[in-house]
Amino acid sequence: MSLVKLNIKGISYSQTQNGAYALILNEVDGERKLPIVIGAFEAQSIAIALEKEIKPPRPLTHDLFKSFADRFEIVVKQVIIHKLVDGVFYSSIICERDKIEEIIDARTSDAIALALRFNAPIFTYKNILDKAGIFLKFSPKEEGEEDSKESISVDEIFSNEEVPKNETSYNAQSLQELYTMLDSAVSNEDYEKAAKIRDEISKREEK
Repeated sequence: MSLVKLNIKGISYSQTQNGAYALILNEVDGERKLPIVIGAFEAQSIAIALEKEIKPPRPLTHDLFKSFADRFEIVVKQVIIHKLVDGVFYSSIICERDKIEEIIDARTSDAIALALRFNAPIFTYKNILDKAGIFLKFSPKEEGEEDSKESISVDEIFSNEEVPKNETSYNAQSLQELYTMLDSAVSNEDYEKAAKIRDEISKREEK
């Protein structure tokens, strides 16, 4: 079975299911996306690894694993998403120490969080991408239009529930206020909130 290299397109928060996230992986030489539903903690850890500007005051679990591995000269060489059963993805972490290679089973979200910290490539098998890969539909962004096309398409992954009415919005805050809130969220180790604030800042700065 041939391997297909993936990169991380981003993390999308469900607008219909509170606390649910989708990690979107993109095939490097193609247009298909591989969406993987992950938990809030794993979403935080992956978002922090992607956002170099967010520096947690204390190491997260995946940061601790990275420090532990570095101390004992263990290197994560690659991550392979090798199986899909009943909608659940299974992954392996390929590690190396003293030129001896070991394969460790892991949850896909943990494996990817570690791959980011080791700058290790992520792969899956072609048959898994054929089975679970999707094409997300995007429309050209018009003047003044909010960049919501991806979240709308990704939200089809989740069950169709009512939108939570208490969902936090940062539309009323200025950019400076958002940066202050971001610093406060990181200091309080509220990384889920920090990731959302950072998303709002990035969206405004792209305009």
